[in-house]
Amino acid sequence: MRSTRDFEEFAVARTPQLFRTAWLLAGDRHQAEDLVQETLARMFRVWKGLDRVENPGAYAQTVLARTFISQRRRRSSTERPTADLPEVAGGEVDQALRVSLQAALGELSPLDRAVLVLRFFEDRSVEQVARDLGKSSGAIRNRTSRALTRLREVLGTDAFDLSHS
Repeated sequence: MRSTRDFEEFAVARTPQLFRTAWLLAGDRHQAEDLVQETLARMFRVWKGLDRVENPGAYAQTVLARTFISQRRRRSSTERPTADLPEVAGGEVDQALRVSLQAALGELSPLDRAVLVLRFFEDRSVEQVARDLGKSSGAIRNRTSRALTRLREVLGTDAFDLSHS
């Protein structure tokens, strides 16, 4: 049986990756923080019964993705903070590409965004994403193809310019 101390260690170790995924999904720092908090709360509620789960980290990513999709279905998910502070630039990250990609992901449906983030940012297989989202592998392949097409439409010619700057 997993202990509360085990959960605390798990939460500390997994929060940075969960936050990164949540930020890519939500497109907003505050919403990402809320999403991670909700995910960890849900994980804590079932933590002691997770002995049969081989990979709690992957399970947490599944909870995160499903929580995101569920939240987006609610009407209150359209609320946005009005006074965003700019993020501090860090390292060698291409800020123009990051901002354009985040804006383009924001134009996709929650499920499309979840599929792309899990497939390409979390580097999960089609089968893993299908399990995580409760869909068939064929549905995930189709969704990925349509989401990538939509992403290209949203980015337009900027996609090529950004990738070669």
